[in-house]
Amino acid sequence: MSTPSDQIPPSPPPPPPPPYEPVPPVYQGNDDKNLAMLTHLSGILFSIIVPLIVWLINKDKADKAYLITESKEALNFQITVLLGYVICWILTIILIGAFLHILLWILNIAFCIIAAVKVSQTGSYRYPFALRLIS
Repeated sequence: MSTPSDQIPPSPPPPPPPPYEPVPPVYQGNDDKNLAMLTHLSGILFSIIVPLIVWLINKDKADKAYLITESKEALNFQITVLLGYVICWILTIILIGAFLHILLWILNIAFCIIAAVKVSQTGSYRYPFALRLIS
Protein backbone atom coordinates (compact mmCIF):
# COMPACT_ATOMS: atom_id res chain seq x y z
CA MET A 1 0.00 0.00 0.00
CA SER A 2 1.40 3.38 -0.93
CA THR A 3 0.74 6.70 0.66
CA PRO A 4 0.40 10.03 -1.17
CA SER A 5 3.85 11.08 0.07
CA ASP A 6 5.41 8.07 -1.68
CA GLN A 7 4.02 9.14 -5.02
CA ILE A 8 6.31 11.99 -6.11
CA PRO A 9 5.36 13.51 -9.42
CA PRO A 10 8.08 13.27 -12.10
CA SER A 11 10.31 16.31 -12.41
CA PRO A 12 9.86 18.49 -15.48
CA PRO A 13 12.35 17.96 -18.31
CA PRO A 14 15.45 20.17 -18.25
CA PRO A 15 15.28 23.37 -20.26
CA PRO A 16 16.81 23.28 -23.73
CA PRO A 17 20.43 24.43 -24.00
CA PRO A 18 21.02 28.05 -24.93
CA PRO A 19 21.43 28.75 -28.64
CA TYR A 20 24.93 28.25 -30.00
CA GLU A 21 26.84 31.45 -30.55
CA PRO A 22 30.01 31.03 -32.57
CA VAL A 23 33.15 32.57 -31.15
CA PRO A 24 34.60 35.18 -33.51
CA PRO A 25 37.99 34.29 -34.96
CA VAL A 26 41.13 35.83 -33.54
CA TYR A 27 41.72 37.76 -36.73
CA GLN A 28 39.32 38.58 -39.54
CA GLY A 29 41.43 37.50 -42.49
CA ASN A 30 44.80 37.37 -44.13
CA ASP A 31 44.74 41.11 -44.77
CA ASP A 32 44.70 41.85 -41.03
CA LYS A 33 47.33 39.21 -40.38
CA ASN A 34 49.62 40.57 -43.11
CA LEU A 35 49.15 44.14 -41.93
CA ALA A 36 49.94 43.09 -38.35
CA MET A 37 53.09 41.34 -39.56
CA LEU A 38 54.17 44.43 -41.52
CA THR A 39 53.40 46.62 -38.52
CA HIS A 40 55.85 44.63 -36.41
CA LEU A 41 58.49 44.62 -39.17
CA SER A 42 58.16 48.35 -39.79
CA GLY A 43 59.73 49.07 -36.42
CA ILE A 44 63.12 48.28 -37.94
CA LEU A 45 63.05 51.29 -40.26
CA PHE A 46 60.24 53.57 -39.13
CA SER A 47 60.21 53.18 -35.33
CA ILE A 48 56.83 54.27 -33.92
CA ILE A 49 55.40 55.83 -37.09
CA VAL A 50 53.71 52.84 -38.79
CA PRO A 51 52.37 51.17 -35.60
CA LEU A 52 50.97 54.53 -34.51
CA ILE A 53 49.26 55.13 -37.86
CA VAL A 54 47.77 51.61 -37.96
CA TRP A 55 46.53 51.93 -34.38
CA LEU A 56 45.03 55.41 -34.90
CA ILE A 57 43.23 54.36 -38.09
CA ASN A 58 41.71 51.20 -36.57
CA LYS A 59 41.26 52.02 -32.88
CA ASP A 60 37.53 52.78 -33.17
CA LYS A 61 36.63 49.82 -35.39
CA ALA A 62 35.14 46.93 -33.42
CA ASP A 63 35.82 44.40 -36.17
CA LYS A 64 39.56 45.19 -36.13
CA ALA A 65 40.24 44.06 -32.54
CA TYR A 66 43.06 41.76 -33.64
CA LEU A 67 44.80 44.50 -35.61
CA ILE A 68 44.35 46.98 -32.76
CA THR A 69 45.95 44.56 -30.30
CA GLU A 70 48.94 43.84 -32.52
CA SER A 71 49.52 47.48 -33.45
CA LYS A 72 49.39 48.51 -29.77
CA GLU A 73 51.90 45.78 -28.96
CA ALA A 74 54.26 46.96 -31.71
CA LEU A 75 53.76 50.59 -30.68
CA ASN A 76 54.51 49.86 -27.02
CA PHE A 77 57.70 48.03 -27.97
CA GLN A 78 58.86 50.80 -30.28
CA ILE A 79 58.20 53.41 -27.59
CA THR A 80 60.30 51.30 -25.21
CA VAL A 81 63.10 51.12 -27.78
CA LEU A 82 62.86 54.87 -28.38
CA LEU A 83 63.23 55.51 -24.65
CA GLY A 84 66.22 53.16 -24.68
CA TYR A 85 67.80 55.21 -27.49
CA VAL A 86 67.33 58.40 -25.47
CA ILE A 87 69.01 56.77 -22.45
CA CYS A 88 71.85 55.52 -24.67
CA TRP A 89 72.30 59.00 -26.09
CA ILE A 90 72.57 60.40 -22.57
CA LEU A 91 75.05 57.65 -21.61
CA THR A 92 77.38 58.49 -24.49
CA ILE A 93 78.86 61.03 -22.11
CA ILE A 94 80.51 58.15 -20.24
CA LEU A 95 81.21 56.22 -23.49
CA ILE A 96 79.05 53.18 -22.68
CA GLY A 97 76.09 54.66 -24.55
CA ALA A 98 77.59 53.96 -27.99
CA PHE A 99 77.95 50.25 -27.19
CA LEU A 100 74.45 50.09 -25.72
CA HIS A 101 73.05 51.93 -28.74
CA ILE A 102 74.43 49.25 -31.09
CA LEU A 103 73.17 46.49 -28.79
CA LEU A 104 69.69 48.05 -28.65
CA TRP A 105 69.63 48.40 -32.45
CA ILE A 106 70.45 44.69 -32.85
CA LEU A 107 67.80 43.71 -30.28
CA ASN A 108 65.22 45.85 -32.05
CA ILE A 109 65.90 44.12 -35.37
CA ALA A 110 65.86 40.67 -33.78
CA PHE A 111 62.61 41.19 -31.85
CA CYS A 112 60.84 42.80 -34.81
CA ILE A 113 61.70 39.79 -36.98
CA ILE A 114 60.69 37.33 -34.24
CA ALA A 115 57.38 39.15 -33.77
CA ALA A 116 56.64 39.14 -37.51
CA VAL A 117 57.36 35.41 -37.77
CA LYS A 118 55.22 34.59 -34.71
CA VAL A 119 52.33 36.69 -36.01
CA SER A 120 52.46 34.95 -39.37
CA GLN A 121 52.53 31.51 -37.70
CA THR A 122 50.38 31.70 -34.56
CA GLY A 123 48.55 34.99 -35.04
CA SER A 124 49.89 37.05 -32.13
CA TYR A 125 53.07 38.01 -30.27
CA ARG A 126 53.79 39.73 -26.99
CA TYR A 127 57.20 41.34 -26.57
CA PRO A 128 58.93 40.11 -23.41
CA PHE A 129 60.16 43.44 -22.05
CA ALA A 130 58.05 46.24 -23.49
CA LEU A 131 56.52 48.98 -21.39
CA ARG A 132 52.74 48.78 -21.68
CA LEU A 133 52.09 52.51 -22.03
CA ILE A 134 49.22 52.21 -24.52
CA SER A 135 46.54 49.83 -23.29
